[in-house]
Amino acid sequence: MDVQVGDILKMKKKHPCGEYYFDVLRVGMDFKLKCKTCGREVMVPRAKIEKNIKEIIRKEDQAPT
Repeated sequence: MDVQVGDILKMKKKHPCGEYYFDVLRVGMDFKLKCKTCGREVMVPRAKIEKNIKEIIRKEDQAPT
């Protein structure tokens, strides 16, 4: 699975704050993700993330803000 820094991931399960979307801050054996709502940063193993991704929103596809 090709996930890059700057992409936004929509997960199958939501964060405890209720958000499904996360920014990708770091990619490697672990992913560093930042919740779009509460801003909490979490480190999660690659295998767990790849299993739970519902959609990848590429940084090129994002509308400028």
